[in-house]
Amino acid sequence: MAHFNTRPGTKSATHRFHTPVRDIAAFDAVARALVRDNPLGCTAYRTVRRHRPPLEKVRERYTAKFVYLDPAEKKIGTGQDTFNTVEGYEYGIAAVLSNMANVAAHKGRVRHVPDLDLFSVIFRCHDPGGENYFVILARDRVTVASYENDAILQRVSRWTDTVPELA
Repeated sequence: MAHFNTRPGTKSATHRFHTPVRDIAAFDAVARALVRDNPLGCTAYRTVRRHRPPLEKVRERYTAKFVYLDPAEKKIGTGQDTFNTVEGYEYGIAAVLSNMANVAAHKGRVRHVPDLDLFSVIFRCHDPGGENYFVILARDRVTVASYENDAILQRVSRWTDTVPELA
């Protein structure tokens, strides 16, 4: 079972992966499967004015990292852009790579460095016991936050063990 390190204060625990998720496609597939398949057993609920799904994305962040190289392949600059959707991330990379004014300003060619990119999605889950908690899925770790019942952490741990991309 995946080992989660607990933190003091509000109950939260983090499990770091041995290797980061390989790319945006694999990461997005894991995030979509989590919502679609609901392996954590989350349940729908109602707030004062709104019906809430069992598991919902609260926030997404996708950061693309770039390096600028001179003609001798020496690094002369770096950059990064953050997007709130996978589509924005993919289009944004293409836009940075094709932005000639940006390349001219750096006086070198731009190269995307996908191994340094960062991805994260925060999910809100409503436990059958009535508790709301968060699952933060990042490229290199998964965190369970704001939970009280330790069975929630065990459920997330079991799910993590079944997803090869989160090894």
